[in-house]
Amino acid sequence: MILAIDTSLGTAVAVVEPDGVVAAHAASADSRGHAEVIGMLIESVLHEASATPADFSYVAAGMGPGPFTGLRVGIAAARTFALGRGIPVVAVPSHDAVALELLLHDALTGGFEEAADEAFAVVTDARRREFAYTVYRGLDSDGLPIRLAEPALAPRDDLDDILAAQGIIRRDAESIPAGLLGLAASRALAAGRELTSADALYLRSPDVTLPHGPKKVTPAHEGRRS
Repeated sequence: MILAIDTSLGTAVAVVEPDGVVAAHAASADSRGHAEVIGMLIESVLHEASATPADFSYVAAGMGPGPFTGLRVGIAAARTFALGRGIPVVAVPSHDAVALELLLHDALTGGFEEAADEAFAVVTDARRREFAYTVYRGLDSDGLPIRLAEPALAPRDDLDDILAAQGIIRRDAESIPAGLLGLAASRALAAGRELTSADALYLRSPDVTLPHGPKKVTPAHEGRRS
């Protein structure tokens, strides 16, 4: 089985069977409380799937795009679980899970042939008046979304014009489906493929940086009036 974890938006965790069936799923929409809920969500899906850590052969980690602080919580959790079990981590671009969900939905509702020929962008809120987006078109022979371009950032007011100029349909996502993240990992493993590197796809550099030099400390007695 695969344990799938993503914290690029909210926090989402799923247990995926070897055949791709999602056995359990749990999520929190809070985009700032990843560290507080991820342990409980993992415990919840293991209980729902009647699984133990020993039952898993892989951990699928959503690699973003996402903000620095939130994204690294999920990746750290995935790597820690994998390290404890001695199993591999499968890196999956988070937008791939959304694209796969959209394409499978189109296939089930009869709109797949039209959707397969159309380029579309998975769009997520990057905060600071920006959107993150990745462009896709259809599924390849391994059943995985075809990524036409790597994730990019665009100002909120400019994104529609950018996509319209290239004839790309906009598909907004408010969450990352962990079950589909696990399914993407399962299909990549079956095909012997790597979907992305082990490096996180951070939207931007962290706000906190190291100081350029030692900070001057003023002795307590200085500045006092005699």
